[in-house]
Amino acid sequence: MDPSQTDKAALRARMRTLRAELARAGPHAGEIVAADLPMERLPAFAMFSGYHASGSELDPSALIRRISQTGAMFALPVALAKDQPLIFRAWEADMDLEPDAVGIPSPPASAPELHPDLVICPLLAFDRRGGRLGQGGGHYDRTLANLRAMKSVFVLGLAYSGQEVDAVPMGEHDQRLDAVLTETGYFEVKA
Repeated sequence: MDPSQTDKAALRARMRTLRAELARAGPHAGEIVAADLPMERLPAFAMFSGYHASGSELDPSALIRRISQTGAMFALPVALAKDQPLIFRAWEADMDLEPDAVGIPSPPASAPELHPDLVICPLLAFDRRGGRLGQGGGHYDRTLANLRAMKSVFVLGLAYSGQEVDAVPMGEHDQRLDAVLTETGYFEVKA
């Protein structure tokens, strides 16, 4: 294992514990981020994606409801296989969810596939340069690389402010965030 992977593994272990503590300490963070998102600072978008919160991930439900009021189409990610990029399928509140290849509740195969302009993604750690540390499967990195090859995509990391670190170890395939939203504020990454 190369040093950056060793660094990432150690940081992931530490951040999983920390994120669980932050989730217990801030049960209303999801409502706070939804109220505080400066919508006027987002680029134009016709489709957006969120995620189904798993474990101690910050729950994006209130944020998704707020952004849905813009009339943009909404999608949830779907893992078709553990080592593949995610796809996004349209989802509406009356639609049943089913487990995807990694067990996350997702829209069924009958739902249309979308290519979001705005991607709200979970994370374990972030830095001010747009570094994002995920769960380690590479799903979002592969997915964002594919989307960015097709079109302009704005990636918004959703996290507790305590998940910020000085520097996320980044490899050549790791995709950066364009902005981060926490319960204490919003910032855009400067290129």
